[in-house]
Amino acid sequence: MTARVARIRRHPIKAIGGEDLPRTRLHAARRLPGDRLWALLTEGGERHAGAVPQRWLPKSCFLRGAASAGLQAVRGGWGEGAEGGRIRLTHPDLPDLDFDPEAEGPRLVEWVRPLWPQDKPAPTRLVRGPTGWTDVSQPWISILSLSSLADLEGRLGKPLGIERWRGNLWLEGWAPYAERELIGHVLTLGGVELRVTETIGRCPATSADPTTGRIDIDMPEALEAQFGHRDFGIYAEVVTGGDIALGDEVRA
Repeated sequence: MTARVARIRRHPIKAIGGEDLPRTRLHAARRLPGDRLWALLTEGGERHAGAVPQRWLPKSCFLRGAASAGLQAVRGGWGEGAEGGRIRLTHPDLPDLDFDPEAEGPRLVEWVRPLWPQDKPAPTRLVRGPTGWTDVSQPWISILSLSSLADLEGRLGKPLGIERWRGNLWLEGWAPYAERELIGHVLTLGGVELRVTETIGRCPATSADPTTGRIDIDMPEALEAQFGHRDFGIYAEVVTGGDIALGDEVRA
């Protein structure tokens, strides 16, 4: 079973923005480079973090799309270059933001305040993760199928797009939902090897339209109604690292 890499995406700040890449280098037992490198702590998360967080922290410590649909409409990152330097973000209801995450974190805190509910623990500061603030503590990457997305859009009668899922690799060429049968299998992209670990359970963040930042469907319930579960996509661990690029063949 073969497919090809159609999109490569990283999200420099957890739940805030995202961007496409033409290529990247994967490293064994590591997350996709630059993905969820930063995150905005909340008042509730501060008691777990310490002055400089030295370990992975659960998503409940941070601003996240499940608590604020408006965050889903943020776009942007570093651009196509290497990670580091200034980050540029846009949102349909806010002025554009260009800032240095190393030195100007408070500017991001103020920028997102209008998007964050007042009854939730307030954002406090931007923190860099020891390895990355992905939703799971394991150093996995997320893989999704364009065929599965097209089938789901047909079932639900509406376009959904890729941004709401916040995946790392989008593949084209598999039959719809074929990825669900690959748990435990090894995928190869040239010399790169990825071991599929488990399916991805979906939270309410996927209910928001990433264009407007407004709820347009109850996605977990829609998945449950269609399939009897709330999974969409798979996680994989990098076993053998190397360079990957758009158009690369993926063998299962």
